[in-house]
Amino acid sequence: MATETDAQRAAAVTEDSAKRVHVPERSAPGADPEIVLTEVPAAAAATEEVLVLDFGGQYSQLIARRIRDCGVFSELLPHETSLERITERAPKALVLSGGPASVYADGAPDLRTELLDLGIPVLGICYGMQLMARELGGKVEQAPAGEFGRTQLSLRDGGGTLLDGLPAEQQCWMSHRDTVFEPPPGFDALASSPESPVAAFESRERGLYGIQFHPEVVHTPHGTQVLTRFLRDIAGCRERWTPASVIDEQVDAIRSQVGEGRAICGLSGGVDSATAALLVHRAIGERLTCVFVDHGMMRKDEASQVVEAFRDRLGVPLVHVDAADRFLERLAGVDDPETKRKIIGEEFIRVFEEQAAEVGDAGYLVQGTLYSDVIESGGEGREAATIKSHHNVGGLPDEMEMELVEPLRTLFKDEVRAVAAELDLPDRFVWRQPFPGPGLAIRVVGGEVTRERLDILRSADAILQEEVRAAGLYRELWQSFCVLPVVRSVGVQGDERSYAHPIVI
Repeated sequence: MATETDAQRAAAVTEDSAKRVHVPERSAPGADPEIVLTEVPAAAAATEEVLVLDFGGQYSQLIARRIRDCGVFSELLPHETSLERITERAPKALVLSGGPASVYADGAPDLRTELLDLGIPVLGICYGMQLMARELGGKVEQAPAGEFGRTQLSLRDGGGTLLDGLPAEQQCWMSHRDTVFEPPPGFDALASSPESPVAAFESRERGLYGIQFHPEVVHTPHGTQVLTRFLRDIAGCRERWTPASVIDEQVDAIRSQVGEGRAICGLSGGVDSATAALLVHRAIGERLTCVFVDHGMMRKDEASQVVEAFRDRLGVPLVHVDAADRFLERLAGVDDPETKRKIIGEEFIRVFEEQAAEVGDAGYLVQGTLYSDVIESGGEGREAATIKSHHNVGGLPDEMEMELVEPLRTLFKDEVRAVAAELDLPDRFVWRQPFPGPGLAIRVVGGEVTRERLDILRSADAILQEEVRAAGLYRELWQSFCVLPVVRSVGVQGDERSYAHPIVI
C-alpha cells in the first residue's frame, strides 16, 4: 500500500519534467523530515547549483527533485549548514524549505539573516517565507483558520516578477497555520488567498522572494512555471543538468579519483549497480572487474540476462560466480526470516572476499549509492577509506581497505534510470523493479528455503511479471511479486482434488 509520502514523491513527476531530466516512475518512500542530512560533494565544479536548506518540511526532497526537473542541479542541506560551507559552494540561489513548526515556537528553526545578504536570489517557501517575513520586519501571526490542501490563489497587480504571466486566479497547494499579514518594508505583496493576506511577496532590489504555497507538488498546476521563473529569469541558471552532463562529469570525476588504479564492483543486476558499473567502465575500461554473485535466488532468467548484457553485449569484464549450492547449504533448516537475511549477507561477503582477492590489486570498490541513501543514512561522505558497512554490500569486513567510488551519489532513482538509458543499458535493466539482496529467499515464508520451493516461486513470479507486462502496468507499479507460504492447500484441478502450495500475489 502506498504511503502519503509515496504519493507526494510520485506527484513530483509530471509530463513537463519528464521532457527535461528524469524518466518518470514511482519513487521509493522519501526521507523522514527528522532524519540527519548529509552534504555530498558537488557533481562538478562547473555545474551551476541551487541549494535547498531544509527546515524539516515534508516536501523538502520534492523541492530539490523538482529543481533538478527544471534542468538545474540542486542539493538538500540542513538549514544549520555553516555559512562558510554554503559560500564555498558558490550556489546560484538558495531555497528555504517549509517546515512543521510555528516561527514563534520555542526551539523552532531560525533563519540566519546573513543568508539573505549573500548577493544571490533567495526563495522562501511556506515556513521559509514566514521566517523571511518575521526577520525582516513583516507581520506574521496565526490565522483564524489555517489552509491545508487545494486553495484558491489571487494575484495582485499582475503578480510582480515572480508570478508574472500566470493566471490571475489559480489553484495552489497550501499547508500552514501561521500567515503573513504584512510584507516586510520594501517588499511588494504579489498574491493572496482566503486565509493569507500576503501569499507571495518579493523585493526585486534585494533578490528576495517568498511564496506561502508549495510549487513543488502537482496540486499546484503552475508550480513548475514559478520555479522556472525563479531559476532561469531571476537566478540566471541555465538548464545544464541532463543525463548526458551527468555522464561527462562523473566519468571525469572517476578518472580523477581512480587514476591508473583498478576497481571492483559487486554487480547485482539492478539498475543502480549496473549504472555505476557502466560509468566506471566508460572511465577506466578494462581496469574495472565486475563480480556477479549468483546465489540461486534471483528471478527467472535474470542471471543469464546479466551475463549476456554485461559480458557479451556491453563488453564489461565480468566474473560470474555460481554459488547457489553454497548458499542453499547454509540455509538448510533455517526458518527465521531475519536469520535467512544474515546468512545470505554473510555468505555474500565471503564469496565477494574470495573474488576480490583473486583480482588482487583492486584499490577501489564501486558502489551504487544513491542520493536518497546518503540523505537517509546520515553518512559521513567520502572521507573514510576503510569500508566497514554499506547497505549495497551488506557489510564488508574491516580489513578490506578500498576507497569507495560512488558515481551515483548525487542522483535520485529516477535520474539513475535516465542516465542508464543514456548509457544504452537495455530497457529490461533500466526499468527492472527493485529486488531485495536476499532475493526470493525472503519470499519463502514460514519454512526453510529449498531448491524446490525456489523453483515453484520463481515460476509463479515469472507468470505474474508476464501478466503485468502484458497489461501494460509494469512501469506503473513500484513492485509486484509473489510470496510462497510454506503450507499446502486443497484445491480443484480439472475434476480432481489437488494438494499444493498457494501463491500470494
